[in-house]
Amino acid sequence: MFVLAIDTSTRAVLAAVVTSELEVVAARAEVAPRGHGELLAPAIAAGLDEAGIGPGDVGAVVAGVGPGPYTSLRIGLVTAAAFADALRIPTYGVCSLDAVAAPAAGELLVATDARRKEVYWARYDARGERIAGPHVDRPADVPTAGAAAVAGSGAGMYPAEFALPWTGEEYPDPRRLVALARERIESGAPAEPLTPLYLRRPDAVVPGAPKTVSQ
Repeated sequence: MFVLAIDTSTRAVLAAVVTSELEVVAARAEVAPRGHGELLAPAIAAGLDEAGIGPGDVGAVVAGVGPGPYTSLRIGLVTAAAFADALRIPTYGVCSLDAVAAPAAGELLVATDARRKEVYWARYDARGERIAGPHVDRPADVPTAGAAAVAGSGAGMYPAEFALPWTGEEYPDPRRLVALARERIESGAPAEPLTPLYLRRPDAVVPGAPKTVSQ
């Protein structure tokens, strides 16, 4: 089965075609902090074209549900849901930080850019299982004691606060996105609503009532 993997929780716009056997057939990942809306649909089309398949050949969609900034994350989840709805195929959500993590020689800390001088972070055991998070905090407030290594683009932005060995992993990996949903895909589990992990309130707010002007 071909699976479409999408993630827009970070500065990277990710779209990939992955088989249920975890072979990456085609992948597009472009770092464009404010280009998710313009780049995601073309990246999906290019990935399908490279894989030599059409939309109707895709059997499921896996999307990273964050945590991530409000606008970019929403673009990815809406696109994933619309693609799946049009083809009547299931959607499955995965924590995006989990798709950055991988088994390591000890506990791993994953941190991605949350803007506002903050990071989204989570902690993993040596098997790659999440044991804390996800949370959003200032880098100096993230507990690093006991971690053997660090991954994620946020860690690279604040090297003084994350003074740990670097794994080289910056963004969610499409193979891991699908691997984390593989059991659900293969069992034919019902489609899941793609509920975003924002962890904080969006910047956009409903305008208040007009002020009364006194004469």
